[in-house]
Amino acid sequence: MAEQSGSPQARRSILRLGLAALTGLALAGCQLVPKPNQEPPPPAEQARPEQPRVEQPLTGLPPDETRNRVAVLVPLSGANAGVGTSIANAAQLALLDTGGDRIRITVYDTAKGGAAAAANEAIGQGNGLILGPLLADDVRAVAPVARRSGVPVIAFSNDVSVAGDGVYLMGFTPGESIERVIGYARGKGMARFAALTPNGVYGRRAGEAMIDIVGHAGGRLIGMQSFDRDAASIRAAITRISAQGAYDAILVADSGRIAALGAPMIRGPKILGTELWATEGDLGRTLALRGAWYASASDAMFNQLRTRYRARYGTSPYRLASLGYDAVLLAVRIGKDWRVGRPFPERALRDPGGFAGVDGAFRFDGHGIAERSLEVREVTATGSIVLSPAPKGFE
Repeated sequence: MAEQSGSPQARRSILRLGLAALTGLALAGCQLVPKPNQEPPPPAEQARPEQPRVEQPLTGLPPDETRNRVAVLVPLSGANAGVGTSIANAAQLALLDTGGDRIRITVYDTAKGGAAAAANEAIGQGNGLILGPLLADDVRAVAPVARRSGVPVIAFSNDVSVAGDGVYLMGFTPGESIERVIGYARGKGMARFAALTPNGVYGRRAGEAMIDIVGHAGGRLIGMQSFDRDAASIRAAITRISAQGAYDAILVADSGRIAALGAPMIRGPKILGTELWATEGDLGRTLALRGAWYASASDAMFNQLRTRYRARYGTSPYRLASLGYDAVLLAVRIGKDWRVGRPFPERALRDPGGFAGVDGAFRFDGHGIAERSLEVREVTATGSIVLSPAPKGFE
């Protein structure tokens, strides 16, 4: 764990969050612009980058009469230490970029002693808001601990089953990207869809979303097949789904690396992907994926964050680091109206106008799940191009 402190003075914007911090981030990035395609952040499937050591926490924290305490719960050890450290470091950058004096951040390691123990410690030390944890099982462990103390949780998970009753999800959910890319495809005249979903929680959520979204969009779902994450299984699934009828487009609800295993078998229909493709910059190396569409958050501001991160920490962050940055921006914005010693003003999280961050505009729906403004991209030989920019806000 590491205590980190700074000061939130972010100015109000149309989306009611610290766009001043984002502007500062962009200006800082303009001074350190990397060469195109230079050292992109590694996807989760690759070896984890070496991360700077996060300082150990203070114990028995003294009272603070001028700042509210905010806990960041992430894994700083174990298998997910690289991702957790990226999130924690980006949270610190956000606090530095906003330059305020009313929030103190302390980072707690959920992999050491468990997430529930980390939450108990955080609440015992006076933290009135929890950012994190990362994993759905950890959110389930933290939620009842936080709920008993009336402390809201803004988690980084993408499992919608853990949202609600004081738990808000910042993570990217498959339904958001599926809705965006299916809507774009419908606008281009495509009406018949198919889907390939991996076995597991993510695939199940993607499949459920696909059924609802295609129906609401006025399309027709020809078929859907699940698969194990290997070449033989996905190719068998494609063979089965092809026997169910003709379709205009097929969604592969997995990483681009997995989609590449079966893409050569798909001839004619448009291939669609999810937000998972955004972490892979070499999709175009697979000829069959060129021209495929997927929806994700814009990388424009994240590229600036990556530059700032590398300058400060000497290594590239994981893509999920943006969740830590944006969660702190959110806490800073609302923290302007958070009286020291009082409960966090949770009602402000449900602002229908939404908020702005590195990953674009977002807001929480009635279930506590982040609705995001996403763009649609097309895979090219050298990377991807934007076909439909992300909306700037919400109506």
